[in-house]
Amino acid sequence: MTRNRNACLLPVALIAGGFTGITLAQNPDLQQKVAEVKQAAAANKQALAQYSWMEQVTISLKGEQKKQQHFQVRLGPDGKPQKQSLDQPPQPQTSDSGGGRGDRLKKHVVEKKKEEYEDYADQIKALIEQYVPPDKDLIEQARQKGNVALSPTPGGNGQYRLVFTNYVKQGDNMTIAFDKAQKALVSVSIDSYLDDPKDAVNVTVNFTSEPSGLSHVASETINGVSKQLTIAIQNSNYQHL
Repeated sequence: MTRNRNACLLPVALIAGGFTGITLAQNPDLQQKVAEVKQAAAANKQALAQYSWMEQVTISLKGEQKKQQHFQVRLGPDGKPQKQSLDQPPQPQTSDSGGGRGDRLKKHVVEKKKEEYEDYADQIKALIEQYVPPDKDLIEQARQKGNVALSPTPGGNGQYRLVFTNYVKQGDNMTIAFDKAQKALVSVSIDSYLDDPKDAVNVTVNFTSEPSGLSHVASETINGVSKQLTIAIQNSNYQHL
């Protein structure tokens, strides 16, 4: 008797657990808004392939600027950014035999720390490229799985917000603010992580629109919480190819 009862309860539990996702996926208003965001994301990605732009990347550690780089950027055939440095190559360092063992050790420690934060920064940038710009296929996957909902807090006049969970990684969160009149992305905020959920990465992205109608990332602030590392990105000078 107990066995039959448990067998009956199991489907009920499964239905209850998936009810929210099914409801969201079948919500006509939500489906329309997801479709608008998907269309805008796809159109912008296609348009962006016809542009090049300048990117400034500033890396700070515990509030102290460590590095600033400048790039000329365009999208490659695979849709990923291809970057050409606009900075002068670093001057080769001359060997200094006058320093003592303590000076050489100190220099080695400094260089090691520099390598560590630069590697950490590269990991963060690679992670965020999976979120920004938002991808229409990942958006659709989230909708099908019931991992998207309308935010209870509106984005502002003529705006709405879509909240995505488990978008790239289990337990992550991405919120997109969308302008209904302009049919354009306004901002994206992301809460994600590297290999361990304790190694949190928070991101704020602001979009702007060109007279041509292209909507693109204007600024991006990425915070690697555990190491107190911040990457600030500014994009400008969009030129049609």
